[in-house]
Amino acid sequence: MQAMQALYDIPAPAKLNLFLHITGRRADGYHLLQSAFMLIDWCDTLHYELRQDGQISREDLTWALPEDDLCLRAAKALQSASGCAMGVHIGIAKSVPAQAGMGGGSSDAASTLLALNRLWNLGWTQAQLAAVGLQLGADVPFFLLGQHAWVEGVGELLTPLDLPAGRFAVLKPDAGLDTRSVFAHPMLERNTALAIISGFAANPYGFGRNDLQPVAELLCPAVGQSIAWFARQGLPARMTGSGSAVFAPLQADTSLHEASGNMTLRVCNSLEAHPLQGWC
Repeated sequence: MQAMQALYDIPAPAKLNLFLHITGRRADGYHLLQSAFMLIDWCDTLHYELRQDGQISREDLTWALPEDDLCLRAAKALQSASGCAMGVHIGIAKSVPAQAGMGGGSSDAASTLLALNRLWNLGWTQAQLAAVGLQLGADVPFFLLGQHAWVEGVGELLTPLDLPAGRFAVLKPDAGLDTRSVFAHPMLERNTALAIISGFAANPYGFGRNDLQPVAELLCPAVGQSIAWFARQGLPARMTGSGSAVFAPLQADTSLHEASGNMTLRVCNSLEAHPLQGWC
């Protein structure tokens, strides 16, 4: 049987935080949270070509990425952990914006772990890949899980969720937000009471709030401007993740005005499951 030489057009979907509560902080500085993560159909596209020389390289097919982005780090981490002698050339066509709170980099890393598990014929389990993924970023295990999830701890405690299909308007201002700056802000509230899944399930698109949003609006006024843009159309909106993207659920007959030139507006649908679910 001939070895696999390449995998093309591999999707890496974004996520929305339907709510995000900060419930405490560990002694090591990591924040404890509760959230509901929903997969949406705004995706990056990745390509993987096998290298026999053991080298790992990357080509940016849309905009330029940091030299040591999460995809390269994921490939190197998996190569090291598995002892694999093969390498890979990765092509990345970005679509999901950076510094948006949509998990684009983490999703790219998760798709890379799943793709290389196949390309290198490692046969690793989801749990083995998740252990590598958690070292790369708290959101990576979620994308490896492959379905909507109730998320707790520092992002590693995942409970699969069945959620009603949803349609959302996502507004991303040009300005982005650095996750570390948001979490480190002295005005961030870190003591929200614990919620239960049944309370969320009764109203999944209106439950709770995003505890990071007040700080994000202080650091990035464009977040508040995005919220106001939705309010003018009668839509209650909130920020996803650590921002700066803002979203609102849409009804079938909802029409939207055009966003200003310094904002990107996209209508997205929830996914039934991650396109790569079952790859390991």
